[in-house]
Amino acid sequence: MSRSSAEDVAAAARTAAGAADAAAPGNWRRAGFAGAAIGVLAAGAAAGVAVERLTVGRGMRKKARLALDAAGPYGALRGTPGTALADDGTELYYEVDDPRSTSDSGVGSDGGVGGGVESLGAGTLGSASPAPAGGAAGGGGAGPPRRARSRRRAGPPVTVVFSHGYCLNQDSWHFQRAALRGRVRTVHWDQRSHGRSARGTAQAGGEQVSIDQLGRDLRAVIDAAAPEGPLVLVGHSMGGMTVMALADRFPELIRERVVGVALVGTSSGRLGEVNFGLPVAGMNAVRRVLPRVLRTLGSQTELVERGRRATADLFAGIVKRYSFGSRDVDPAVARFAERLIESTPIDVVAEFYPAFQDHDKTAALQHFAQLPVLVLAGARDLVTPSSHSEAIAALLPDAELEIVPDAGHLVMLEHPELVSARLTELLGRVGAVPPTTVGQHGRTAQQRGR
Repeated sequence: MSRSSAEDVAAAARTAAGAADAAAPGNWRRAGFAGAAIGVLAAGAAAGVAVERLTVGRGMRKKARLALDAAGPYGALRGTPGTALADDGTELYYEVDDPRSTSDSGVGSDGGVGGGVESLGAGTLGSASPAPAGGAAGGGGAGPPRRARSRRRAGPPVTVVFSHGYCLNQDSWHFQRAALRGRVRTVHWDQRSHGRSARGTAQAGGEQVSIDQLGRDLRAVIDAAAPEGPLVLVGHSMGGMTVMALADRFPELIRERVVGVALVGTSSGRLGEVNFGLPVAGMNAVRRVLPRVLRTLGSQTELVERGRRATADLFAGIVKRYSFGSRDVDPAVARFAERLIESTPIDVVAEFYPAFQDHDKTAALQHFAQLPVLVLAGARDLVTPSSHSEAIAALLPDAELEIVPDAGHLVMLEHPELVSARLTELLGRVGAVPPTTVGQHGRTAQQRGR
């Protein structure tokens, strides 16, 4: 990062912290460059980044954001609601899409609400999201899967349970939800303190959140929303860690009911070594002060949120930098990601961050060894680098590994058709959906116009 770029970010961070400065000046001064990390942390990272200067007036940019909010139907899909109770009493919100009750609900080819449901499945990919030439190491891009056996058995239908990432909510799976709607039973839930779920009861009492707790939360959701029948577990980022924690704590559930797993842009551990695209020395300095800064900011929620709103343009640039790997992301999708992330309060950002430093579920991967597994990541992911997915696949030799060249952390929003196709291939392998052809679900407006 150049000196001028670093100065730009530091100046923007001081502006964002203006209100909080009066309450905790000492902490902000000690944090220095780490002040810029707050917006990035909301995108799932832990450091600041230089963003391009914006030349359009603030009022016009605000109008543009409102227009994008109105234009993008993303996040509008809803299912049958329910609530699960975590072991500490936290209410966890989930929704069920069941083909037996939603087969007549319209889902347009853009992933929004509106047209008829097209057929989908493994096979043809749209030109908007081509597979890597020759496939990534481990296969998955070309040729048949190395393991084609199906564990599907007669009885209750397969349920696909989607777990979202840090500072997101269940709507981050919008395109995949649209692609599978009416074809397979799915459960989408909001992790504690995210989306429509309640604030963690244990956290309100001062207990630090842990990935182990999230694994127990997922078990509570499964017990409430899918108490019987085969399961396919899908997790992105923190959601993938949640799936690993579930396996670690409840191996018998994996052994008896889980027939497939998809781990998207996630890690089994060693997240403390990720530098988020920054020089190593600078990142080490940020790590030393960031937990203390976040604790301070978490106690000044109203002031920090006011500062974050005042610097919405900087925040949007940071979100885009750490969410996507390509330059031509649909603006409505980029705005959708921004809305998802900015809805997470700073105190929630603060209380979850330490859990990632402690996360290590490498040993739990053994419970997936006999299952069809998809491991997928963006090659340009700065939050959970693709090397972490490669490490997971190395421990699961029969897994299908897909590294998407032109993608960042939110690969399921950036290349939705590719991700939906890979998930459908997995579901076809376990007998959850017929091996038909992928339709147009999951393409963004910009992709369809190419």
